[in-house]
Amino acid sequence: MSSAAGAAPETVVGAAASVHPGRFAGKAVVITGAAQGIGRAVAERIAAEGGEVTLVDRADLVHEVADGIRAGGAADGAAAAAAHAVTADLETFDGALAAVEAAVAAAGRIDVVVNNVGGTIWAKPYEHYSPEEIEKEVRRSLFPTLWMCRAALPHLIGQGSGTIVNVSSVATRGVNRVPYAAAKGGVRAITTALALEAAPHGVRVVATAPGGTDAPPRAVQRGPLPATEQERQWYQQIVDQTVGSSLLKRHGTLAEQAAALCFLASDEASYITGTVLPVAGGDLG
Repeated sequence: MSSAAGAAPETVVGAAASVHPGRFAGKAVVITGAAQGIGRAVAERIAAEGGEVTLVDRADLVHEVADGIRAGGAADGAAAAAAHAVTADLETFDGALAAVEAAVAAAGRIDVVVNNVGGTIWAKPYEHYSPEEIEKEVRRSLFPTLWMCRAALPHLIGQGSGTIVNVSSVATRGVNRVPYAAAKGGVRAITTALALEAAPHGVRVVATAPGGTDAPPRAVQRGPLPATEQERQWYQQIVDQTVGSSLLKRHGTLAEQAAALCFLASDEASYITGTVLPVAGGDLG
C-alpha cells in the first residue's frame, strides 16, 4: 500500500550515503510505473548507481521524471545519467510489447525488468465491489506484470541472462481490498512459477512484497478518492490494519522499498530466485 506519490521531478530517494556507486554500471534496466512512488524511487536510485534506465508509465509525467534524472547527474558536473522514458498502457500485451521494444531500441538490451505497476483503486469490503470494479482492480495490478514478463522474457532468454523483479504486496492478507489482494497473489505466483522455467536460461525471477509506504501526494490518482464518511472509514481500516500488522508499527519509506528492490535486481542477489521478500516491518502478508 502506498499512501500517495510525488508530482514534481525532485529526487525522492533516501540519503546519498545509501547509494552504491557503480552497482548497476553497464546494466540496462526497465522500471514500470516509474512516474511516481516506488517505481520512481527505484529508477532514480538505479540511475545514481550507474544503470541505464528506461522508465515506463502511462502518465506523461514519466518524461519529466526522466528529464530530472538526466539533469540531476549533469548538475554535479558528471555526465548526464542515461535515462529514457516510454508511455505505454501495460494493461495490454501490445502496450507491454511496445514498451520492451522501445527499451531495447534505446539501450540495445535489457538486463533487468522491475515490474512495479499496480495499486488499490477502491477500498471497501468485498460485497460492495461491483463486477466491473473487480475486473478493473485485477487488470490494474495483475496484467501489467503478466504482460511485461511475457514481453521481456524472450530477450532475456535469448541473451542467456537477466533478472525480473516483481512487486507483490503483503495486502494478500489485508482488509477491504480483496480484488487487489487476488491480483497481488497472482504476482506472487507468477514469480515463483516463472522462476522455475527461467532458471535454466540464466534468468532470475524475484519479488518484494511491500507493506504500507509513505509517499508524497499522487500526481495521477489510481481512482476516486474516498468521498463519503463510510468510504473514509473503510480506507482508515486499511491504514490501521497495515500499521497494526507491522511489528515496527509504522509505514515504510520510498527509500526503504527501493533499497530492497535494487538489492534483488543487482548481482549481489545472484543466488536468489523464486523468492518473495516482504518489506513491511515484519508483516509477512
